[in-house]
Amino acid sequence: MVLLHVKRGDESQFLLQAPGSTELEELTVQVARVYNARLKVQRVCSEMEELAEHGVFLPPNMQGLTDDQIEDLKLKDEWGEKCVPSGGSVFKKDDIGRRNGQAPNEKMKQVLKKTIEEAKAIISKKHVEANVCVTMEMVKDALDQLRGAVMIVYPMGLPPYDPIRMEFENKEDLSGSQAALSVITESEAQLWWAAKELRRTKKLSDYVGKNEKTKIIVKIQRRGQGAPAREPIISSEEQKQLMLFYHRRQEELKKLEENDDDSCLNSPWADNTALKRHFHGVKDIKWRPR
Repeated sequence: MVLLHVKRGDESQFLLQAPGSTELEELTVQVARVYNARLKVQRVCSEMEELAEHGVFLPPNMQGLTDDQIEDLKLKDEWGEKCVPSGGSVFKKDDIGRRNGQAPNEKMKQVLKKTIEEAKAIISKKHVEANVCVTMEMVKDALDQLRGAVMIVYPMGLPPYDPIRMEFENKEDLSGSQAALSVITESEAQLWWAAKELRRTKKLSDYVGKNEKTKIIVKIQRRGQGAPAREPIISSEEQKQLMLFYHRRQEELKKLEENDDDSCLNSPWADNTALKRHFHGVKDIKWRPR
């Protein structure tokens, strides 16, 4: 199995295994699915952190309004009255004005936060350093855990306009958001390796050979963005170590220059002919008159 280290720009994303005989059309779609699914888990985790702190989403026509404005307009959060967390709620106002402030109690909050941490661990980029591959099944398992935690805390479900529910139902609308810039659709995804575009019409072995123990770094790009930047010859960590070594070396040479004192060579003990003159009896001979 060829080991693929998938990157987006210079940032590591995950490891993936694939046989060398895999069609690149299939492999590109697989990489794009895992990449986008990891982004979905990150978005859900981010929203669930807000859910644990400030309760469910407000209706779109009530978001950003003050209590007085809501009262003047006679708006009512009908779903907020239905979607009550298990064990009761604790009021914690959302300063941004996106959520209704009816947060779960401490016990239910911990259920959400613990599940969020577990889901983040499943899709963590640290798996690259640990040499652990991420599969679509692992990402789906993370989503299932998050969905289960929400059902425990909110047995009545979430409002249909809540981004968490929309993510679970694959109805999310990311248009105009920063998150939309990160998503790469399967049809637009393109893989690059060694400054070469991995064309979908070929097989992986056409580029990396038939050695199944090969490890390559592939970069996922949106079609039409051009070739990504080449990988640096040495990593940033290696560069730091190299600069540190040269700095220490320069300090050592500086100290040696400061200690380069030859006055000790005029001392009697440094005379390499003293023993010879001692045996010849010509010690302490002076040629000037006394």
